[in-house]
Amino acid sequence: MKILFTGASSFTGYWFVRQLAAQGHEVVAIFRSQESAYSGIRGQRVAMVQDCATCVFECPFGSERFLRLIDEEERWDLLCHHAAEATDYKSLGFNTLEAVQANVKHLPKILEVLHHKGCRRVLLTGSVFEQREGIGSDPERAFSPYGLSKGMTADYFRYYCFIGGMALGKFVIPNPFGPYEEPRLTSYLMHTWAKGGMAEIKTPDYIRDNIHVSLLALAYVDIAEKLQQDVPFTHCSPSQYVESQGAFVERFAAAMRARIGLPCEVVLLPQESFPEPHMRTNCNPVDGALYGWDEQVAWDEIATYYQQVCRL
Repeated sequence: MKILFTGASSFTGYWFVRQLAAQGHEVVAIFRSQESAYSGIRGQRVAMVQDCATCVFECPFGSERFLRLIDEEERWDLLCHHAAEATDYKSLGFNTLEAVQANVKHLPKILEVLHHKGCRRVLLTGSVFEQREGIGSDPERAFSPYGLSKGMTADYFRYYCFIGGMALGKFVIPNPFGPYEEPRLTSYLMHTWAKGGMAEIKTPDYIRDNIHVSLLALAYVDIAEKLQQDVPFTHCSPSQYVESQGAFVERFAAAMRARIGLPCEVVLLPQESFPEPHMRTNCNPVDGALYGWDEQVAWDEIATYYQQVCRL
């Protein structure tokens, strides 16, 4: 397939593009900023994306350049809209309406041009933190204004894909982890242990859905390849380790302890505050064996990556 992909500089976006290319698809990855604007871990990902995809910089979704890019190509088979406005995504001051406007800018026109070029399928990335996604406590509520923007974006896409004659797939992401991730939970754990410290977990009682990013990428490509243009809407919410965050951290520590030779000590602090829903997870367990995925190899890859990053 010839795929137009947005959001390739993100953690999951990099892995999705890499897996799409590995399975023989031609990927054109667009970036909203110039190449020099990407630095740090994001810059590393952008550099690696260029090894497996055609990259177009300074081409925001919905911009005039974006529309020209679509129109200048002879054909397209699939639009993968993975990008989303996420600046200060944890803040209660996150501007939901501005984010939605950026996420769906000129969408009716985009779908019209894509349709003219033979494209009948769209794959949109969602989040388990949206309203009406996942299972658990209070699933009707978004986790945050950012989650709310993602849910509103999905509603907008579903409406315009339907009236535009485009099949829509929604791929809902839970809590991915793995190499080339931003400084989040597992990165904090590894850097703390590399310095000989003990990791403190302040929210061990939340029940979440953590998944190896390599497995998530395989599930993403699977739905991308199976989307049917005569099925108006397809929903996929891949799931792996559904457990408390405390249990997941203990799982992660055990896997790393066996591989890097450090004690990987953890203390689970009493959780006194629950500003987020107690439980929110996806609901479609992924069988890695169907893709030839090896869990132990995935843990090995994480250990090797952080041995290099942390100079262990």
